[in-house]
Amino acid sequence: MADPYSTLGVAKTASDTEIKSAYRKLAKELHPDKNKDNPKASEKFSDVTKAYDLLSDKTKRAQYDRGEIDGDGNPAMPFGYGGGGGGFRGDPRGQGGFGGESADFGDIFEGLFGGRGGGGPFGGFGGRSAPPQKGANVAYRLSVSFIDAATQAPQRIALADGATIDLKLPAGVETGTQMRLAGKGQAGPGGTGDGIVTITVKDHPFYEREGANIRLDLPVTLNEAVKGAKIKVPTVDGPVMLSIPAGSSSGKVMRLKGKGFSQKSGGRGDQLVRLMVDLPADDEALIRLLSEWTDPRDVRAELGV
Repeated sequence: MADPYSTLGVAKTASDTEIKSAYRKLAKELHPDKNKDNPKASEKFSDVTKAYDLLSDKTKRAQYDRGEIDGDGNPAMPFGYGGGGGGFRGDPRGQGGFGGESADFGDIFEGLFGGRGGGGPFGGFGGRSAPPQKGANVAYRLSVSFIDAATQAPQRIALADGATIDLKLPAGVETGTQMRLAGKGQAGPGGTGDGIVTITVKDHPFYEREGANIRLDLPVTLNEAVKGAKIKVPTVDGPVMLSIPAGSSSGKVMRLKGKGFSQKSGGRGDQLVRLMVDLPADDEALIRLLSEWTDPRDVRAELGV
C-alpha cells in the first residue's frame, strides 16, 4: 500500500486530530453507499481506512515512521516475521503470521541449563530429578476493530507453527484482555505450553466507548430538530431509523437499546446518541427568517447570569 500519510493527504507531523479529521472527510466522500456506480471509490475508501487504522494506532505509527513496518503493517526488515496484526518474532523455525509478537524462551533455557534437582541427571545419591518441564508459552498480539470487538465478530490468527485458527472474542473484550490457547505454545519434555493472546481494541473515528455503552454525536439540521424527523443512524450492527422528537435541542441524548458492547454479565450495552444541531454558516434565508422572531425565554437564568 502507498504511504498512509499521502493516502490521507496529511503531513508526517500531523496530529491525531488532523489525521482523524482527514479520514472523516475522505470516508464521507468515498463511502460505498454514495458511490455505488464507482468501484474505484470503494477501493480508495478501503485504502484510506487502512491508512487510518495504521496511523491511529500510536505503536504502529511509530513503527512505520522508524521504517520497521510498511504501509500494510507488515515488517519491513528482511528477517521480520508476521503481518498486519503485529507479527510473531523470535520463532527459531522462521514461521509466524499476524497476531503474534514475541516468544518467551526463558522456560526452555531453564529446563536445559538449570531445571534439574540436585545430584545430577539421575537424581544423585538418593535424590529425585525434577519433573519434566512444560514447554514455554508463546505470546501473540491481536488488533481488533472497534466494531468487531463490540459485536464479538470471529477473528483469525496465525500461529507460530503456520496453522491458523478462528477465535471467538470473549464478552466484555477490551484492550488488554488476554485469551489462552491451550497447547499452542512451545513443545517441551513435560508437555506443550500455551499461546497467550493479548488483544488491542482500535479507536473508531466517531464512536466512543463508555463501559458497555457506545456514544455517538449525531449532527441534525435545524429543520429536523424543530419539526422532528425520522433519520438513519449508524450503529455497530448497521444503520437503524431513529425518530427525533420535535423541538429537540443540541445535547439531547437518545438511547438505542442493545446496540453497545457485549457484557460479561450477559446481554449488551446501549448506544447513546447525542443530538448536535448543525447550523449553516451565513445562510441569508435563515437570517431573514430569524430577524422576524425572537425567543423571549431567559435560557441562562439557572446559571445566575
